[in-house]
Amino acid sequence: MNAHKIVTVYYLLIRATMDIKTKPRNLPADQRRAVTVEAVVDLTAEQNPGDITTAAIAKRMNLTQGALFRHFPSKDAIWQAVMEWVAERLLQKVDKAIAGVASPLVALEAVFKTHIEFVISHPGVPRLLFGELQRAEDTAAKRMARTMIAGYRARLTGLVEAGKAQGEVAAEVETAAAVVAFIGCIQGLVMQSLLSGKVEQMRTEAPGAFAIYRRGIRSNQ
Repeated sequence: MNAHKIVTVYYLLIRATMDIKTKPRNLPADQRRAVTVEAVVDLTAEQNPGDITTAAIAKRMNLTQGALFRHFPSKDAIWQAVMEWVAERLLQKVDKAIAGVASPLVALEAVFKTHIEFVISHPGVPRLLFGELQRAEDTAAKRMARTMIAGYRARLTGLVEAGKAQGEVAAEVETAAAVVAFIGCIQGLVMQSLLSGKVEQMRTEAPGAFAIYRRGIRSNQ
C-alpha cells in the first residue's frame, strides 16, 4: 500500500472515530419517555396546556413527531404519563415532608409549604390539572388526576384526625371540611398567582394564609 492510500485510510478512521464520539446515542425508551414528560411540564409553564400539540412537544425535544410516537401511542398517552409524573412527584414530596414529624399541625404546615414550592417549581401544573378535570370525557389522565387528589386528601384526613387525637385540632372541627379548606386555601393562592403572573409571590403569602387556617382548626387546650 503506497503512502497516499495509507494517509487516506488513516484519515477515514479518524473521521469515523469522531463521528462515533460526537453523534448522540439514542436514549433508552424509559429515559426518552421521562424526557418527553419533562418537556410537556416545561411547556405548560409557557402556554395553555390545551394548546400544546405533539408537534410543539417534538420541536422542544428536537425530534420528529414520528420519533415521539414511537414511545407514546397517542397524545392522550403522553398526557396520562405527565399526570402520573405529577402525582408521583407531589405525593412523594408530601410524604417526605411529613415523615418523622410528631406534631400533626406542624406536619400540615409542612405539606402546605411543600405544595406551594412544588407549584412554584412547576407553574404549569395547576393549569394542566384544572384543564384535565374540566374535560367532559373520562380520560386516563383525568382518572389519574382524581386518584392523585384522593391520595392527597387521604393524607390530609389522617393528619387532621391525628391532630384531634393529640389535642392539637379542636374536636368539633369536621375533618372533611378541614381538608376542603386546606386545599381551597392553596388553590386560592395558586389562582391569585395565575392572575398576577407572579408565581413566586406565593412563597411570601403562604405563611400568613396557613396561619389563618391553623387558627381556624386549632384546639384551645
